[in-house]
This record gives sequence, structure tokens and C-alpha cells, in this order.
Amino acid sequence: MGVLNCTDDSFFEGSRSLHLTELQIKIDRMVADGVDIIDIGGQSTRPGALQIETEQEILRVKDVLNYIKSTYSSQWISIDTTRSEVASFAIHHGADIVNDISAGNMDESMISTVSTLGVPYICMHMQGRPETMQTAPKYENVTNEVISFFQEKVDQMRQTGIKEIILDPGFGFGKTIEHNYQLMNNLEMFHQFKLPLLVGISRKSMIYKLLHSTPEDALNGTISLNTVALMKGAHILRVHDVKAAREVVEIFKKLVSK
Repeated sequence: MGVLNCTDDSFFEGSRSLHLTELQIKIDRMVADGVDIIDIGGQSTRPGALQIETEQEILRVKDVLNYIKSTYSSQWISIDTTRSEVASFAIHHGADIVNDISAGNMDESMISTVSTLGVPYICMHMQGRPETMQTAPKYENVTNEVISFFQEKVDQMRQTGIKEIILDPGFGFGKTIEHNYQLMNNLEMFHQFKLPLLVGISRKSMIYKLLHSTPEDALNGTISLNTVALMKGAHILRVHDVKAAREVVEIFKKLVSK
């Protein structure tokens, strides 16, 4: 899954733009590099990010959706949003998947909307909200608490009628560096749900702060940690660097085929 931020304030400068021409170039590169899903977001979810209006979020993703569907008609698209109105707009304009960092907690209509739309839903764990989530994250046992969260959410989604569910432990969303590595170390425990598992650690602070670096210099660490995630059973890697991730996947597939 390739990240396409239609924003001006996402944490990694190389991933963000509000200019359609620049976004089209990014899309073309992702497709050439072998992306499976393009994840479009019009609202930054970095720590401390402020919320924009729903109408502005829709305007940011509208032309990008049109470009992908008119140029690459078979390309899978996910819409990264916490708002049911944006999710509905995107699905009706060519998106295939709803990717919600709040698991429906920021819009009480989201889960019922996704059920009505009949599309796959990526349910992510986040403690708090983007504006405040990194202020003071606290858990007794982060892995157990995220698992308990998913147990409740999966039941709710199935009762509402969502049939295709993907789980995302939410690395970096309301979690310290230590919490993130505890989750990664215990990633196999999430297979108890028998659902696809998405891991999004690309260029995040759990990498660059540990290595005393920056998001711009965190590709090597991202590749290393994505390899670990695959070895622990991740099904989808959400990344900024599609070519590098595709190479990791191909090497991993060759390894496990032996």
C-alpha cells in the first residue's frame, strides 16, 4: 500500500503535496514501482495535526481519485479518512477500501456507512486523537489492550454487517517508542483474529528517533522493520517508498517458498 498524502502538513515532507501535477507524478511512480493499493488521504494524521473541514478534505482527494480511475482503471484505491461523508464520496468516485485510523470512534456513522457501502474496512487502533495522542500515551500492557480493543470492534463490525475487515495495530498512534516495539515483538498474537493484518511503520518516529535521525533518513530502518513485520505475518505494508517495499516483499516471498 502506497501512501499518497494530499496535504501540506503530513510528517514526511516527501509524501505530501496539494498540487495535482505533483500528485499525478507520485501516482505514476507508484504504479510503475508495482503498488497494489494507493492510500489517498486529504487530512493529515501526524501527531498534533489539526482537523480541516469535511468539504476541504473532499476537495483535496476529488481530482486525485478522478485521475487514478481515468488513467489506471484497475488500480485499487483506499481512502484514508475518519469521516463517513468523505468515505462515501470516495467510494462513489472510485475508491475500493475505507481506511479509518479511528475505527469509527471519531464519526459514529462510519461503521454503519461502510456496511452500507459493502467495501473492506481497515480498522486501526489509536489512543486518543491525532491532536493529542502523543502527549502521554499510557498502557498497562499495550499488546493486550490493543487486542481487547479489536475484540470489541470486530464484534461490532460483524454485527453491523461489515464482511471484510483488515486490522492495523496503529504503530505511532498514541504509543511511545517502547509501546511500538512491544507491539511489533508480539505481532503474531494478532493472528488469533484470522483477519488480514496491516503494518504502517514507514519512516515513523519509532525508527528515526531510535536511530537519532530524521524521517528523510529513515528508509533503511523502514526496510529492516518491514522485513521483521513480514516475518511475523503482516499481510499489507503501508509505505512511502513503494519500490523498496516491493523488493522486500519479493525477497521475503522467495525465502518462504523454499
